[in-house]
Amino acid sequence: MGQEPVSELVQRASQQLTELMRGELRLAQAEMKEKGRRYGKGGGLFGGAGIVGFLTLQAAVAASIAGLAVVWPVWLSALVVTAVLGAVAAVLAARGKRQFGKAAPPAPATTIENVKADVAEIKESAHR
Repeated sequence: MGQEPVSELVQRASQQLTELMRGELRLAQAEMKEKGRRYGKGGGLFGGAGIVGFLTLQAAVAASIAGLAVVWPVWLSALVVTAVLGAVAAVLAARGKRQFGKAAPPAPATTIENVKADVAEIKESAHR
């Protein structure tokens, strides 16, 4: 068994460390991209909930006016439309909240854990 010169060992270790860090950076980038996508979806769903909620308020106003000005069938029709729009807004808001929950926290947790493990392994190897 031949021993390799220290300079080659240091060079190889440096190259492996560089490859490892590049891999971790690629992983962090992919993880943050996914989190950004989820925040975008959540924001879009909350925006949809806001629009439908505004329509719900308009329908509630129309239902109140119809209830005061017209006989029961028109008022009841407007109230049913209000209830349906309110249900749609609730569903959109719940789905938006779920998307935000899946994206949090906004840090690349998997990559952070991998880097911590890599640092611990390097420290352990250095002490041998």
